[in-house]
Amino acid sequence: PGQLCCLREDGERCGRAAGNASFSKRIQKSISQKKVKIELDKSARHLYICDYHKNLIQSVRNRRKRKGSDDDGGDSPVQDIDTPEVDLYQLQVNTLRRYKRHFKLSTRPGLNKAQLVEIVGCHFRSIPVNEKDTLTYFIYSVKNDKNKSDLKVDSSV
Repeated sequence: PGQLCCLREDGERCGRAAGNASFSKRIQKSISQKKVKIELDKSARHLYICDYHKNLIQSVRNRRKRKGSDDDGGDSPVQDIDTPEVDLYQLQVNTLRRYKRHFKLSTRPGLNKAQLVEIVGCHFRSIPVNEKDTLTYFIYSVKNDKNKSDLKVDSSV
């Protein structure tokens, strides 16, 4: 409580209040590869960053090129504009673990939230979605005031 963000941007310490996200060496390495001009302030006694820098780091990390992209690698933006990004960092660790368990994703035990988000995110982005069927099913469910568990009960009767 009362701590300021531990990062320096353009040589000056950030004056925003620190949140609960922390600045790890892995994050530092990944953003330095992207040429983002933020660094850890050596005088900071903690590693907590503000929400502004957290969102900045996440947006930079989400700009990776998708595998199997039809783009020929020209001067176009790296992030596909038509593909909405899902911020998996907003989910709780237990939710990420349930997702991992449900889809039987093989990982080593004891992963932290950032590692879980990366693994779940890769799997989530790889799931093919038939938009027409999904929207039709959604509209049907809303019109008929049903949820997934209701449909399972109805189909078994």
